[in-house]
Amino acid sequence: MNGEINRMVHGFALRDGLHVTDVQALAAILDADEPMTPGRLREHLGLTSGAVTACVDRLERAGHVVRVRESSDRRVVHLHYAADARAAARTYFRPLAQAAGSALARFEGAELDAALRFLTALNEELALRGTSGRP
Repeated sequence: MNGEINRMVHGFALRDGLHVTDVQALAAILDADEPMTPGRLREHLGLTSGAVTACVDRLERAGHVVRVRESSDRRVVHLHYAADARAAARTYFRPLAQAAGSALARFEGAELDAALRFLTALNEELALRGTSGRP
């Protein structure tokens, strides 16, 4: 599953002249509970400030995101997914959503509950080990 999703992500990045990290940034911006800032994006992706600036510059040039200055504090920049880009991404990744829906339809509630518990536990275990891969 991870391999297939990675192939889709790489294809999306290649199509728009982006890096895979740029696609991860787009997902973070899209999934954020509150407006994303470059600082929060840096923390989320584990990148340097310069790398995030380069990433956001590429995404902005490609028409995927817009930088919006906060009206009350002009120093604060929010990153928003551009409306047209959101529609294009949904179209590109629609087969993934359809595959997930088809797969979900094959399982009953108790089976899905067990799968969710397993995936949650796996994520927790991986988070304990951090990004370095140390045991």
